[in-house]
Amino acid sequence: MGDPVVYFEIGCRDRGATSAFYQGLFDWRVTTGDTSVIATNSDRGIEGHVASLGHEPHNYTIIYVEVTDLDEAVERAESLGGRRLVGPVVISDGRFAWIADPEGNTVGMIEPAPS
Repeated sequence: MGDPVVYFEIGCRDRGATSAFYQGLFDWRVTTGDTSVIATNSDRGIEGHVASLGHEPHNYTIIYVEVTDLDEAVERAESLGGRRLVGPVVISDGRFAWIADPEGNTVGMIEPAPS
């Protein structure tokens, strides 16, 4: 079975304005706080968040694929012609990394913290 897409992130300079845009467009509920969590108000699909990194890249949209072994997945991406962009980075619920595919598209991978 393949690895699932489990999360998405929308990067911006102005979290408030970007959150308001997506709330108005798709009727999403976007919480305020450090991560501005997006609840899509649907029983289908995945949730995400709006992020303002304070540095480049300011504007981006990224999906996250859940993997069992993040280090191995990053190595596999590199062996297939991809490139490591960020990480692995430890976060509260696991670790993540960003890779670029051979065409330059950015994809996030996340390894959940052990239960």
